[in-house]
Amino acid sequence: MKQIVECVPNYSEGRDKSVIDSIVAAIASVGEVKVLDVDPGEATNRTVVTFVGEPEAVCEAAFRGAARAQELIDMRHHHGAHPRSGATDVLPLIPVAGITLEECASLARQLAKRLFVELGIPCYCYEAAAFKPERKNLAVCRAGEYEALPEKIADPDRRPDFSPDAYNDTVARCGATNVGARNFLVAVNYNLNTTSTRRAMAVAFDVREKGRKAREGGSLTGKLLKDENGEQIWIPGTLKGCKAIGWYIDEYGIAQVSMNITDIDATPLHVAYEEVTRAAAARGLRVTGAEIVGLVPKKVLLEAGRFYLARQQRSLGIDESEILKIAVKSMSLDDLKPFDPKEKVIEFLMQDEAEEAKKHRLVRMTAEGFARETASESPAPGGGSISAYMGALAAALGTMVANLSSHKRGWDDRWKEFSDVAEQGQALMQELLDLVDEDTAAFDRIMACFGMPKGTDEEKAARAAAIEEATLYAASVPLKTMEASLKTLPLALEMARKGNPASASDAGVAALAARAACRGAELNVRINASGLKDKTPAEPLIARAAAILKEAEALEAQVIEAVNGHING
Repeated sequence: MKQIVECVPNYSEGRDKSVIDSIVAAIASVGEVKVLDVDPGEATNRTVVTFVGEPEAVCEAAFRGAARAQELIDMRHHHGAHPRSGATDVLPLIPVAGITLEECASLARQLAKRLFVELGIPCYCYEAAAFKPERKNLAVCRAGEYEALPEKIADPDRRPDFSPDAYNDTVARCGATNVGARNFLVAVNYNLNTTSTRRAMAVAFDVREKGRKAREGGSLTGKLLKDENGEQIWIPGTLKGCKAIGWYIDEYGIAQVSMNITDIDATPLHVAYEEVTRAAAARGLRVTGAEIVGLVPKKVLLEAGRFYLARQQRSLGIDESEILKIAVKSMSLDDLKPFDPKEKVIEFLMQDEAEEAKKHRLVRMTAEGFARETASESPAPGGGSISAYMGALAAALGTMVANLSSHKRGWDDRWKEFSDVAEQGQALMQELLDLVDEDTAAFDRIMACFGMPKGTDEEKAARAAAIEEATLYAASVPLKTMEASLKTLPLALEMARKGNPASASDAGVAALAARAACRGAELNVRINASGLKDKTPAEPLIARAAAILKEAEALEAQVIEAVNGHING
């Protein structure tokens, strides 16, 4: 698997577009990285940049961005609402694919050392990259912010991990950078119907994991309470893996609770939103919406959308785009400005549109375009792709009946039963849609092998082996279509027997399409297998295809019997 690392540096400049653009250009000058998002904040005077790539390229891009920030940002003149200690304030590396958090921590330490050795930028290493346990907490590294650096550098216990012996002109200009490695963090601000920073801070203290300092009588101004060792007693907040503060944003004219969710498994976004809403209401405030800073993984919004759909007792077996829309509206993510998942969800931004269009060429066509493409002189798409498409339509019909049943008047207490069926149907539909293009790609792969050179004996042998391998693969793809199409039949049967009686015929058509998909794909398994010189590897495929077809025919008969029972009364 290709190693993919995400980097989310925060720069202490959110107002001067020319400075921001220059820093982003330095990052993008490393061609192997992809800049996904640039999110400047005027009130915070801070810009969050998100980019991804392979480890070496990401580290080089991070270095170049920090070097440019050092040139252009003078921390002696910097002011903003967000805590900060340097021109490049934080520089986290985040594992996305094929790489561990520990490996990212090692890269972060190497990057911090390079920033100091080559540029003279003092660096703290935090979270997974921390050299000292207490420095796992970013707040410890950034304590006192930029203004405290002279005294911190003079103190051996508080000095950055990579640091000059004394405060100097370089440090005075660029400050210190916090370089770390962490898992995915969701940064979100909750908008409040107040201008009071103090009240926003009170809500933040209520919910953040660290909580608030304990005081006598539980008041906000009473004497601080210490334990028997003289240590401050803390009252924990309600949300695990969450850091939060309250602030006022001039740009919007409101106070916010600003939160970093550092463990989205322990505290999903929608759970945090609901808890902040509850805590705010307890203090006479209202959360009017939320603002996501930077990017989020798609699963965060899908989990939220499903949570709110379930609360409404609505089917979860709907298109992903609709689930995302429910998430956006339920948490009012568009309260302050438009929220487009295509611009905020990391998976969407990582997609190469040209590659996606090529991979899904057929399923992205209109129904008419697909039909006309099939009718052309080209041998592909052919029966295999059509079989997969019939299977996808079977799954779609079964899903439709489940969704209609979940909304049937008087069946409200059965919504979960039908929602579960609809979710299964959605997954099968997507699997079969992918097989539409995969079947044609398998044919193209065989054709490409026939174009290989065949001059020498060695080339002939390589060509023959490649053709044999591609042909076996081409026989296995329609078997996948059969396996997936077979799974749609029990869903159709359940809907024919238990679903909305008015849609029984749709369940019947789903069964007919699924059985046709299995029959058509079985023909493709056998005809592709017939092209193999060595029949042995294909024998299990052919045997499995025959078994699936027999099972599909039996299930189809049961569905039609159930449908006829509804029609004939």
